[in-house]
Amino acid sequence: MKPQIYHVDAFTSEPFRGNSAGVVLHADTLSDAQMQLIARELRHSETAFLLKSEESDVRIRYFTPTVEVPICGHATVAAHYVRATVLGLGNTTVWQTSLAGRHRVEIHAEHNDYRITLEQGQPSFDPPLVGEIRTAIITALNLTEDDIVPGAPIQVASTGHAKVMILLKPDVDIDALSPNLAALTAISQQIGCNGFFPFQIRPGKNETDGRMFSPAIGIVEDPVTGNANGPMGAWLVHHGLMAHDGKTLQIQGHQGAL
Repeated sequence: MKPQIYHVDAFTSEPFRGNSAGVVLHADTLSDAQMQLIARELRHSETAFLLKSEESDVRIRYFTPTVEVPICGHATVAAHYVRATVLGLGNTTVWQTSLAGRHRVEIHAEHNDYRITLEQGQPSFDPPLVGEIRTAIITALNLTEDDIVPGAPIQVASTGHAKVMILLKPDVDIDALSPNLAALTAISQQIGCNGFFPFQIRPGKNETDGRMFSPAIGIVEDPVTGNANGPMGAWLVHHGLMAHDGKTLQIQGHQGAL
């Protein structure tokens, strides 16, 4: 079958809200170069290409306008929404393979529509970024050391596509951040991580506000980032920065306009 291209707004039930992604069904005949050109033409932060898989229900490759990435949360939601709609799926569990590994996706058929939930990978944490590189990150975000929560490391965390965690004090105006994109791009090359996630905790609540910058891969700012909010939760637990019952932690993340 010929490739079929869709535009999907994920993380929302309203048109022109959430985070948009490209979805390409029947992408098996496309070359790497063609996938990259399509992603560049669509100009979404990520485009998901669905291919046949021998080990899972589907294999998905993800491209920003400039490069292939291991996985993308909102593009995964978008891809499985399109696939479920086209195939007329009911409530079911689907397995997908990507460069980030094999993951479970739950398809919930409800109210003549679909709700998609996905499992992220096992969290991992690099050593904290210290010294000159820590200072460079803070400066590139146009912040100061006083804006950072004391004792909270600046650190790369990952559940599939790594991000730098930067925990800000609640009184920092996160909406006013205006980072030096060229500096962030240069730092990405130094540390091997292309996403920077400054965020803050709302006082007395299990709620956060964050923004995600990834200029090194052609994304000035991502409206909503599953692969930042996911490892953020694991990072908060890892460092004892948010109370939980020892089994589960539920967080409401706020990022962009949903």
